[in-house]
Amino acid sequence: MVQMLKGCPSSQPACMHVQPSRRAANHRAISGKTEALRIRLPAVLTGTKVRALLRTHHVTSQRFTYQATAPRSSCICCAKSQPAHADTVKVAVFGIGLMGNKVARRLSEEGCQVAAWNRNISKTEALSAAGISVHQSAQAAAQQSDVLVLMLSDADAIKDVLLGADQPVDLQGKVVVQMGTIGPKESCDIASQIEAAGAQYLEAPVLGSQPEASKGTLLIMVGSETKPQDSKAWSVLTKLGKEPVHMGAVGTAAATKLALNQLIASLTVGFSTSLGLLQRNGADIDKFMDILRGSALYAPTFDKKLQRMLDRDYANPNFPTKHLLKDIRLFTSEAEKVKLDTSLLQGLEAVIASTVDRGLAETDYSAVHEGVTEPQK
Repeated sequence: MVQMLKGCPSSQPACMHVQPSRRAANHRAISGKTEALRIRLPAVLTGTKVRALLRTHHVTSQRFTYQATAPRSSCICCAKSQPAHADTVKVAVFGIGLMGNKVARRLSEEGCQVAAWNRNISKTEALSAAGISVHQSAQAAAQQSDVLVLMLSDADAIKDVLLGADQPVDLQGKVVVQMGTIGPKESCDIASQIEAAGAQYLEAPVLGSQPEASKGTLLIMVGSETKPQDSKAWSVLTKLGKEPVHMGAVGTAAATKLALNQLIASLTVGFSTSLGLLQRNGADIDKFMDILRGSALYAPTFDKKLQRMLDRDYANPNFPTKHLLKDIRLFTSEAEKVKLDTSLLQGLEAVIASTVDRGLAETDYSAVHEGVTEPQK
């Protein structure tokens, strides 16, 4: 049983020091030792989380006391073990959509002081309960933050929010981390404008969706003119993905992300087309999948989308069809600029656009199966 002696005056205690209470019958219950044990705490502290942490450290079956220390920035024992800025960085998240919501929550849970802004303020209301400060303007969110994380829809939205002629955000001394999907040339152009405004710019698009954002297992690609590990934004990125990869200069990560999203479209439409042919000819889908899984042709995304396509159930998307259409159009535009053949891309775009035209823009992108199997005449 755990007894709380005194709470931390801050809403984000850094660690707790656990020691046997006077009533503990056996001091050896703490990993066989008699000395106090220091345990790092999450940003949001509840009795359930405390008990789970104690179990992790083999503190069970006895009565113990613990004391939550001051915030990470002022906790002496924590400060000795890590850089002072690692857990106290102030972050503003711009764009609270499906991914922005999860990113903001993850960073808050990992000890960051998080501010949030979204054009539609209603999407941010639930974040307040998670200890995230919600702001009416982008400037207000940026003003109390060191790192600005952009989860905005496209390059035009970024320019409008941060660099708009009417109310540009004061970026002096900030680090801007662009995590959406935009073109490499768009990213370079935005980088120039942000750096001219006195800020550092990193592009850091991700592969993964809401579950990975919540768990901090996103695959992050970084484009930066300087070593990104030296940026105060690096600790933010490592909370969202364990091993961010520095691809090179600004533009290289954006190109990598587009290349990966093009594969999402190609693989999904290709699989849907094969599945459609099997369905029309009465072939055994299970046997087909057994063969496919044992071959070099297999991709895990096939199994992730198979049941949705069979059931024609595209609700609760992690990545909606409208975003896939935006990305394939952006890839096509970039491919044309470097003189690649875009015939296949035009076909993909037609199928995805047909799907969106059916009112399926907000559904999971596996809905392209409708565009494939029921082509519009």
